[in-house]
Amino acid sequence: MADARTVIGSPLPRARTLPFPPKASGSIAARTIQESTYSPAPPDKHLPEQAPNVLVVLIDDVGPALPTTFGGAIRTDALDRVRAGGVGFNRFHTTAMCSPTRASLLTGRNHHRVGNGQIAELANDWDGYSGHIPKSSATVAEVLRQYGYATGAWGKWHNTPAEETTKAGPFDRWPTGYGFEYFYGFLAGEASQYEPNLVRNTTTVLPPKSPEQGYHLSEDIADDAIAWLRDHKSLAPDQPFFMYWATGALHGPHHIMKEWADKYSGEFDEGWDAYRERAFNGAKATGWVPPDAELTPRHEQMPAWEDIPDHQRAFQVRLMEVAAGFGEHADAQVGRLLDELERLGYDQNTIILYIWGDNGSSGEGQNGTISELLAQNGIPTTVDQHIAALDELGGLDALGTSATDNMYHAGWAWAGSSPYKGMKLMASHLGGTRNPLVVRWPKRIHPDETPRSQFHHVVDIVPTLYEIIGISHPDTVNGIPQDPIDGISLAYAIDDADSEGRRRAQYFEIMGSRSIYSDGWMASAVGPRLPWVPGVPPGISTWTPDQDAWELYHLDRDWSQAHDLAAENPQKLAELKELFAIEAARNNALPIGGGLWVVAMHPEDRISPPYTEWIMDGDTVRVPEFCAPALGNRPNDITITMTVPEAANGVIYKLGGSGGGLTCFMQNGVLTYEYNLFLVQRTTITAPTRLPSGEHTVEVQTRSVESRPGGALDVMLRVDGAEVASGRVPVSAALLFSANDCLDIGRAYGGAVSRVYASRMPFVFQGRIDKVHIAYVSQ
Repeated sequence: MADARTVIGSPLPRARTLPFPPKASGSIAARTIQESTYSPAPPDKHLPEQAPNVLVVLIDDVGPALPTTFGGAIRTDALDRVRAGGVGFNRFHTTAMCSPTRASLLTGRNHHRVGNGQIAELANDWDGYSGHIPKSSATVAEVLRQYGYATGAWGKWHNTPAEETTKAGPFDRWPTGYGFEYFYGFLAGEASQYEPNLVRNTTTVLPPKSPEQGYHLSEDIADDAIAWLRDHKSLAPDQPFFMYWATGALHGPHHIMKEWADKYSGEFDEGWDAYRERAFNGAKATGWVPPDAELTPRHEQMPAWEDIPDHQRAFQVRLMEVAAGFGEHADAQVGRLLDELERLGYDQNTIILYIWGDNGSSGEGQNGTISELLAQNGIPTTVDQHIAALDELGGLDALGTSATDNMYHAGWAWAGSSPYKGMKLMASHLGGTRNPLVVRWPKRIHPDETPRSQFHHVVDIVPTLYEIIGISHPDTVNGIPQDPIDGISLAYAIDDADSEGRRRAQYFEIMGSRSIYSDGWMASAVGPRLPWVPGVPPGISTWTPDQDAWELYHLDRDWSQAHDLAAENPQKLAELKELFAIEAARNNALPIGGGLWVVAMHPEDRISPPYTEWIMDGDTVRVPEFCAPALGNRPNDITITMTVPEAANGVIYKLGGSGGGLTCFMQNGVLTYEYNLFLVQRTTITAPTRLPSGEHTVEVQTRSVESRPGGALDVMLRVDGAEVASGRVPVSAALLFSANDCLDIGRAYGGAVSRVYASRMPFVFQGRIDKVHIAYVSQ
């Protein structure tokens, strides 16, 4: 593909302004019809003949050492198909984090330049960390739509500002506001695979069936994408399409049906150290890494498998078996999409870009957890606490069900990123940023098993598509002048594995972890924290990037960053550090570590509604937690005006989901409050007697016992002005309960906060709730 712009015909003239002007009529109107000339002009064509369809597949939180395609243990038949029918890039890179990678992938710009220096939920007021993709950086979907493509997105989005995700909008930064004519999936960074908070276009919708009926999110978004393809074939078969299919797997929680996890029984019994070596040898055997690549050692703060007590090993192994089944299942859904493309006759002229990971494998499960938000809330727990709670939920077989929000031990994330040192959140090392890319286009690409080893980055996808299709990046879109694209097309390398790489430099930065690549060299600084170490790092409030030690690697000779040359070559290190400083300033990445502001330094500044008081109806549902009142960590009064039947049952309100949350409900007329601290601790406050039938005012008063985030809370229940019960929540969730679940009134959609009503979901309140008044209070 020496000149990819000519592979489907001559390139079109540069379109400097989108949208295109309206087509002029070919007919000439006169005074009468008889005197007029009717001669419709042919439709304007803005695309070359036979412009290819495009399918971009993005898998979440997976390292290169997991799939069988590259020598790992997780069976990936669909990834095999794409690689066998096309070519692969083994030095392709991401940003080391979810929202940043997706923003770069869709815009062709570096992540800080489009406001995504960290995930959308942790945005702050610096330009590079705002969480807002500017309209001056139009997405590839917007450009292709205006050229005539049908555009659709499915699955995980994670590029809408968290404060704009309610059903009230605004919607201009939802997928449909960024060029996708159709969207079905979830807006947040993660979702329960069994009980997700779903959106279709700009409408909140419920899953089409329950977990008991066999619902699973990965299957649902595949079903929906297939239905969209069939409609497209029936109604617009000649129109090219752009599909962006981004599953939530393997992001936590790891949810998968037992039979998928059971496929891997015994596969990981030897532990992560042994698996890492096995996967490394497998990568060499498949030719994915070169013969002289070296396996890097385990970090001194990463536990060895032999350090895990015997009685905990079955738990740690089962977490990995569940993750493996989850991964195979996600790839199997990609296989269903490939099958449908073939069945509909689209296969030959569809270019498929399958990206295995928006970052490396995730160590956010830290020591292995049944509720992964424990780590984000900085709540220390022991593995034995998790095992004890798990025993109450059904033992090891409960892992991967809607009863838990499990994530594997960070040791498995390290192993899944073999042979590299890093993992997700580490922009300093390739385990966080190096993710496989495979490309297939049967009509044009000749299969070649030789990996392409040119250094490339996720920003390069947009210009690659523009070049292959034969169009240009516009100067103006919808009246807004466009920022330059940072990407460099990688189309030149598709036909020529030995062509000289064209990306000369690339910076990386996530939460202070950072690196800079330049002409075969990389300088790296780990930053202030390691993702697998629980809690907030000591001294984080006074950390500056000047404190960090830098490492230096010659990647052209050292595939895996095995040999630090900083001491031997201080001049080269100084050059790269200076280059990083220039690139950081040029790309709005200042202040370095700006993404730490909310997550580690000022959790009180997390994005939250601007209100201190709310009045809600008895049927208010599906308010994303980031946009809901912070009932679990701020002093507040809730006053409910309601009519209660005899021995009433049902949820009055709930916030969060099965993995953590709080709820007020009635069971056989008894008023009950429960605070579910991520499954490891539950506080239940129950009235001593039934509430008589009739009209009542119920109050739930929450007060902080101490001023620190995550401190104890005192909760009091009052009925018609009189106290009926009270209790103390010993530890609270400092940040939030859930990344995707919601506040619901009058029923419980999503996950069941309390096990009392888990089998009766949505446990609709049998009486009538007239008004819910919520107000923050000062203490």
